[in-house]
Amino acid sequence: MEIRTDTDGPGEDACPPTPVELNQFRRAVNTVIGKWKIDILWVLLPGPMRFGELRRALPGITQHMLTAQLRALEADGLIGRTAYAEIPPRVEYALTGRAYALKPIFLALLDWSLAARTEG
Repeated sequence: MEIRTDTDGPGEDACPPTPVELNQFRRAVNTVIGKWKIDILWVLLPGPMRFGELRRALPGITQHMLTAQLRALEADGLIGRTAYAEIPPRVEYALTGRAYALKPIFLALLDWSLAARTEG
């Protein structure tokens, strides 16, 4: 799919997205939208974490909400869950390649946010 607008804003050749492009965009955004999904993905960028580590890294999230969001992200193919046959049991969560591909977008959003703070 080719993007038909430039990054500097609409130009003479710019045209609105097709219905197929709009649906694909919505689908992509809805995959990462959720009360804690973006936060979880951001926290997992450096590498795998255990459930308790995730919970401590995300102040305010409940155990129930973290479990629900992890399951949703796993169902969408954005995180992987690895259970180790140990006593006590150990489970780690990590980004999949599909989710890790979002890193440049996350970093660009961070840069955009920081730039907006200095402009204001």
